[in-house]
Amino acid sequence: MEQEEDWDRDLLLDPAWEKQQRKTFTAWCNSHLRKAGTQIENIEEDFRNGLKLMLLLEVISGERLPRPDKGKMRFHKIANVNKALDFIASKGVKLVSIGAEEIVDGNLKMTLGMIWTIILRFAIQDISVEETSAKEGLLLWCQRKTAPYRNVNVQNFHTSWKDGLALCALIHRHRPDLIDYAKLRKDDPVGNLNTAFEVAEKYLDIPKMLDAEDIVNTPKPDEKAVMTYVSCFYHAFAGAEQAETAANRICKVLAVNQENEKLMEEYEKLASELLEWIRRTVPWLENRVGEPSMSAMQRKLEDFRDYRRLHKPPRVQEKCQLEINFNTLQTKLRLSHRPAFMPSEGKLVSDIANAWRGLEQVEKGYEDWLLSEIRRLQRLQHLAEKFRQKASLHEAWTRGKEDMLSQRDYESASLQEVRALLRRHEAFESDLAAHQDRVEHIAALAQELNELDYHEAALVNSRCQAICDQWDNLGTLTQKRRDALERMEKLLETIDQLQLEFARRAAPFNNWLDGAVEDLQDVWLVHSVEETQSLLTAHEQFKATLPEADRERGAIMGIQAEIQKICQTYGLRPITTSPYISLSPQDINNKWDKIRKLVPSRDQTLQEELARQQVNERLRRQFAAQANAVGPWIQAKVEEVGRLAAGLIGSLEDQMAGLRQQEQNIINYKSNIDRLEGDHQLLQESLVFDNKHTVYSMEHIRVGWEQLLTSIARTINEVENQVLTRDAKGLSQEQLNEFRASFNHFDRKRNGMMEPDDFRACLISMGYDLVSALDGEVEFARIMTMVDPNAAGVVTFQAFIDFMTRETAETDTAEQVVASFKILAGDKKYITAEELRRELPAEQAEYCIRRMVPYKGSGAPAGALDYVAFSSALYGESDL
Repeated sequence: MEQEEDWDRDLLLDPAWEKQQRKTFTAWCNSHLRKAGTQIENIEEDFRNGLKLMLLLEVISGERLPRPDKGKMRFHKIANVNKALDFIASKGVKLVSIGAEEIVDGNLKMTLGMIWTIILRFAIQDISVEETSAKEGLLLWCQRKTAPYRNVNVQNFHTSWKDGLALCALIHRHRPDLIDYAKLRKDDPVGNLNTAFEVAEKYLDIPKMLDAEDIVNTPKPDEKAVMTYVSCFYHAFAGAEQAETAANRICKVLAVNQENEKLMEEYEKLASELLEWIRRTVPWLENRVGEPSMSAMQRKLEDFRDYRRLHKPPRVQEKCQLEINFNTLQTKLRLSHRPAFMPSEGKLVSDIANAWRGLEQVEKGYEDWLLSEIRRLQRLQHLAEKFRQKASLHEAWTRGKEDMLSQRDYESASLQEVRALLRRHEAFESDLAAHQDRVEHIAALAQELNELDYHEAALVNSRCQAICDQWDNLGTLTQKRRDALERMEKLLETIDQLQLEFARRAAPFNNWLDGAVEDLQDVWLVHSVEETQSLLTAHEQFKATLPEADRERGAIMGIQAEIQKICQTYGLRPITTSPYISLSPQDINNKWDKIRKLVPSRDQTLQEELARQQVNERLRRQFAAQANAVGPWIQAKVEEVGRLAAGLIGSLEDQMAGLRQQEQNIINYKSNIDRLEGDHQLLQESLVFDNKHTVYSMEHIRVGWEQLLTSIARTINEVENQVLTRDAKGLSQEQLNEFRASFNHFDRKRNGMMEPDDFRACLISMGYDLVSALDGEVEFARIMTMVDPNAAGVVTFQAFIDFMTRETAETDTAEQVVASFKILAGDKKYITAEELRRELPAEQAEYCIRRMVPYKGSGAPAGALDYVAFSSALYGESDL
């Protein structure tokens, strides 16, 4: 034991402290020297020759010191003091800066330091409360003894004792007959201190070592003086420590039970919250009612992404933590010989696992449905836009055609005009036939929209029906007009060949123009760079036909020029319109100009689409590059954790350090998962759902990551439980390694469980006599009921450890707890609430009072409590 650090050769004592130490240490020394029939008057003078110092050490140690030198010379005195100092050093005390010469010379500071070292070693060092010692143990003892008393708060060995109430409380706690504590006043510190000093000296044989006025008038009383005096009370009341030991044992047992109940309550609460969250979430995921618009479905997809990234991950952690808490709780219950914890109905770990599997099943179905519904809406949106464009073009073309076909203008026309009307009608029929495909396409689009359950199908059907009805009417009117013109044609013989030629060439060219305009304005839906490139190729092919078309336009314009030339040559009225076709050269030129403007516009649109698809392709490759790195990393880590769990070697602390390092590496890797989640969200926001560059989807990564987190957490929990088992059973690391080696040797299937025959062989190898026919079978059957109480047919490593240490384990039992309560109850078969509150900390006393049933035996006062039944209930046993 080293001399206390605050003693320094050069340290100047406070005069008040020096006075208190001189008085206290003198009184303490005399309390022992009087047993030898002597005393000291002046502490720095009476120890100078070393004789009384050696006598003091013999009295307080009960041992004989070497014979002192009888001479009175200085060297005789130094020799005697050295004998005393050597004896102190032999007790493990390291004396710092204290020499025999300084004691012989009467150095007060060194003499007080030496006496304090003796007090520490022989009066305070052996004080131990709850595995603390010396100063801390004495302080804890004082705090516990004075805790129930008002106006007392012991925090140190100086200012906490100035008002005298703490000393009076110590006396009253052990001898309530000596002091009436209720009559003491906090504003009378001198009276309180003198009361304590007088009672201690008169009834407890503790001499007065302090002066009340010095204590009160000193801002901070000397700590060593107070500790010396208080330690006398500890030794005076040592006989009462049996009850305190019993109370400590009960507190320990109750603390274990309270902690286990807290863990049970936390499990029930966490399980209820998790199951309630699953119960609320499943109906949402089971809802397959689609939205009519793309934006609404995209909001559903965004909600689902928030669920996967924000709401589900904390629940995954809760599920994993729930399993770990459950395993830890069962281990603690088993180690403390408590019954196993059985959760409320429907809250077993298996129930939660089943509910979780149901959640993931509906979750997968919900995601598939979302993506299918979005693709359907994309298709519908594309088809609806195409239907509207083609319907608008057709309606624009048919506008006025019924009125035109219903005219009877041929009745007053000349032969040439009739022939012109007939030819124009033929051109119209050609035009009408050319539009047949468009009408059929419109009808096909309407049919497909109906089949895909388009939300505005009624409007589409109505518009399509109107177009079809109008088309049928146009056909009827066209046939009627042709019949009329053919009848008139027989009467009319002249026809203008040039105008006819114009009409014949202009009509198909006009149709080509209309088709080209329609194609250039057509909408498309593509999902890849290749599809976009295909559209660009087709567009380039179309552009290659434009020179030939321009030559055809020039030829048609040449026919019209020839007509005008003939009119000019023969002085005819200039003809600005053709009797065979309503199309004018200006119309053709206008449409041609429109095509020339649409071509570069479509060029730009296709290039923009190509750029967008290229961005999507980069997103695919970016996601794939990370996924192809993250996926194998997770798989490798899962396999590595699995190998660690199957083949743990070294001390449990080393294993735990290695596993914690693995866990930290996994946690540090989380940023890669988050970055991959960000890339995945970019893909979904761009409505990209396929990726040919990787076999890993975000779902694969998430499942693998959750499996990895769960695996490392379970492995760490297994090692933690082994640490609990080792510490609770008092096993050394070597014993635990030996048990593990034996278990692994006979674990033939390497699955962490031994078959009964392998377990028998293991026991025989460890010295158990299980060979004899009858006794061996009976003994083995008894052991199997211990290690396999559920008759599962296998022996786990934990059950093996429990069995191997059960015979020697030093654990509290119900009988020990009953014996402890019996001490507190004064050998009575019952205990009162007042006794519990007096002997136990407030929280644990109230815990016992709430749970103890009334004592039913005879002769007990009202309110008596049954501590035997309470102790039995703690360990799940019947009444002792």
